[in-house]
Amino acid sequence: MKQSQLFSKTSRQVSADEVSINAKLLTQAGFIDKQMAGVYSYLPLGYKVFKKIEQIIREEMDVIGGEEMIMTALQPKELWEATGRWETTENIMYKCEDKNGPTVGLAWTHEEAVTAIAKRFISSYRDLPRSVYQLQTKFRNEPRAKSGILRTREFVMKDLYSFHANEADLDKYYEIVKQAYLKVFKRCGLKALVVEASGGAFTKKYSHEFQVITEAGEDYIVYCPVCGYAQNRDVAQAKAGESCPACGQEKLQEAKCVEVGNIFKLGTKFSESLKLYYTDEAGEPKPVVMASYGIGPGRVMGTIVEVHNDAAGIIWPAAVAPFAVHLLSLGESSEIVGQTVSLYNELTQKGVEVLYDDRTESAGVKLKDADLLGMPWRIVVSEKTANKYELKARASRTAELISHSELMNKFSVQ
Repeated sequence: MKQSQLFSKTSRQVSADEVSINAKLLTQAGFIDKQMAGVYSYLPLGYKVFKKIEQIIREEMDVIGGEEMIMTALQPKELWEATGRWETTENIMYKCEDKNGPTVGLAWTHEEAVTAIAKRFISSYRDLPRSVYQLQTKFRNEPRAKSGILRTREFVMKDLYSFHANEADLDKYYEIVKQAYLKVFKRCGLKALVVEASGGAFTKKYSHEFQVITEAGEDYIVYCPVCGYAQNRDVAQAKAGESCPACGQEKLQEAKCVEVGNIFKLGTKFSESLKLYYTDEAGEPKPVVMASYGIGPGRVMGTIVEVHNDAAGIIWPAAVAPFAVHLLSLGESSEIVGQTVSLYNELTQKGVEVLYDDRTESAGVKLKDADLLGMPWRIVVSEKTANKYELKARASRTAELISHSELMNKFSVQ
């Protein structure tokens, strides 16, 4: 794509009320636009990143047998009253009077809805296990919406729900999902820790959070850097500086983190409330055992920026970058422009995603914008490069001059 045709533009200024790195950089680079506190639009560049994160999630959920669907955001009051969460989540759920019907709420999660749907299709042990997921917009009345796209009031959530005949079967699948989540975050360029935490409004049992260590986080965890033991500080059985209760060989450390995903063993809480039962092999009715698993693609995107940046801008991991290459033409001579256009066409035909800066801006502006936007590779064509090309990885401080054939070999498998 030619940069002159981009809908958005870079800027050097950002609103003073944006305090997080992700909000500042993503706004300056033209990836997102703030509508109001905790509500952001994803502009074309940002949406390309967002969709790549969604696709990674989708691929890993499909591998473990998840079937994709989508549920409604509007939820009837009666459904949530059946589980007692209409009242207990008063401060979270947006509610309104429907002029043509009963009171409704905007879903901030979908345990009630998916359980009601499952009643149509699960009635026998032969119907289990099953798992379905969606990538759908959620709404939460978030009072602390001050961390860019890490904590918002309107957001997309990937929520997976699984249905089982017993706890043993749930436990097996729960571990499968746990490993799938770690693959998702690794593919997105994040190192996530599996952290024991409170079940909150979902379950009285321990849940598991996937936390990424960064100063941008609002959560604190206590963890062992050797064996991987980790607990949210709110439920931690040992404090930082004490020996790890799992391996006993290392002193625990404390760190600030961002939660990028969570998984919950729901048990029969929702199936009993909404009467989701199945008939076992002996003909006895049993409540279905359930679990839910969530990842926020937007929060993942914000966390990537918090982890992968420097003083000049964003450093996108290759798997989620909007373009693989940022091609810069520094000079307005017909030779330079022609050489750049030819390279742009050749790379594009090879299937390489290229952002071509064809603007009539100074070299300084183009180089600064390239660093701010953060594509994995920058290629410069100028009088200084002669018949070669200057290639630089965004994460590297040094560039190299390479020939045309070397450049083509470099991106032969991109």
